[in-house]
Amino acid sequence: MAATQVVNPATEQVVASVEPTDAAATDAAIERARRAASEWREVAPGDRARLLRRFAEAVDADVERLARLEVDNAGHTIGNARWEAGNVRDVLHFAAGMPERLSGKQIPVAGGLDVTFQEPLGVVGVIVPWNFPMPIAAWGFAPALAAGNAVVLKPAELTPLTALRLGELAREAGLPEHVFQVLPGKGSVVGQRFVTHPAVRKVVFTGSTEVGKQIMAGCAEQVKRVTLELGGKSANIVFADADLERAAATAPYGVFDNAGQDCCARSRILVQRSVFDRFLELLEPAVRGVRVGDPGAEDTEMGPLISAAHRERVAAFVEPSTKVAFTGHRPEGPGFWYPPTVVLPTAPTDRVLTEEVFGPVVAVLPFDDEAEAVRLANDTEYGLSGSIWTNDLGRALRVSRGVEAGNLSVNSHSSVRYWTPFGGFKQSGLGRELGPDAALAFTETKNVFIATQ
Repeated sequence: MAATQVVNPATEQVVASVEPTDAAATDAAIERARRAASEWREVAPGDRARLLRRFAEAVDADVERLARLEVDNAGHTIGNARWEAGNVRDVLHFAAGMPERLSGKQIPVAGGLDVTFQEPLGVVGVIVPWNFPMPIAAWGFAPALAAGNAVVLKPAELTPLTALRLGELAREAGLPEHVFQVLPGKGSVVGQRFVTHPAVRKVVFTGSTEVGKQIMAGCAEQVKRVTLELGGKSANIVFADADLERAAATAPYGVFDNAGQDCCARSRILVQRSVFDRFLELLEPAVRGVRVGDPGAEDTEMGPLISAAHRERVAAFVEPSTKVAFTGHRPEGPGFWYPPTVVLPTAPTDRVLTEEVFGPVVAVLPFDDEAEAVRLANDTEYGLSGSIWTNDLGRALRVSRGVEAGNLSVNSHSSVRYWTPFGGFKQSGLGRELGPDAALAFTETKNVFIATQ
């Protein structure tokens, strides 16, 4: 197999060459993981916790290097990349508390004692997308390791560099050999073997809904467990009683963060009709003020798209007939740049309203009342995230219960906290990552009855 050329999306220059893992090497790695898992599960919970903390400390000492790798590999702004590396550290620290708290139950029964055990699955395959290579990897591998599993991780072909470095840091921290292996390569080769190999007992996948359906179907052949975090078309709902200045000032960061390449992006802004025009007036300077440029510069707020092909896909959503309200800035010269763009849809069937753009394009449309806001928010096959802006607590609770999404924020655009559950409704996925129960998703419950009479 030919080496994969890793390209910096801000300069279009090759920054690394990575040898892909073929099917035979993938099978060999899975077999090594299977053997390692049988030993890792026997490591005392306290010792497993200490190793995970050492892994977290190794990441902490390497945050700047990891961040610079992500700037070069994925075009992330340096500020975001530092946060992402820090999130890996924090998720590992949080997961380090799980081995000693992963307990079963004693259930009252007649004639004996009944207890449950949370047993590790064995080998877990984690498939990571290119939009957030570091944190999404950690959301899968950290709780899986904490629960006593071995992990084989496949980074995206476009963005393998930070995953490979995390694999090195795991070994430097003292994790047993083969408990955590990083296998760069094609999804059709490495990822497919995770799905079909009987020794892989669970697949964690983050990516498109289309590919997620294929993975789910493949895993069904072996009744293999899956956690899927898939597409999104999140709504940012702004009511007339909200703090309009704050809602408009923050709206660009709810959708243009990471150049809109985010499943949680609030790519539909629903604004109550009585304040619609005023909101657009406030939104325009906020959008035009987004600093787009060199992702390595400290003051940059938005970098490039991941590739030329992806830029073409995003641009196709803004058709000649599309009503563009206003756009922001984009640099000239090399790089896969696309400007922050605000559009006003003319029909509910417009692609920009119904499909995931995965780029810096947001649609703004009006609604009349609370019921219509909820109806429009739910008028999508997805249900991952969203925001609700109002100063009416009762309305905030009613709308939060009415919107079909797994993660909602009131007067905020925050979707992810490592100490709370994360996942979607409908075609945005299955299962939950993060939060206090994350390790349970990587265990089987075993029930044991002991007769005493």
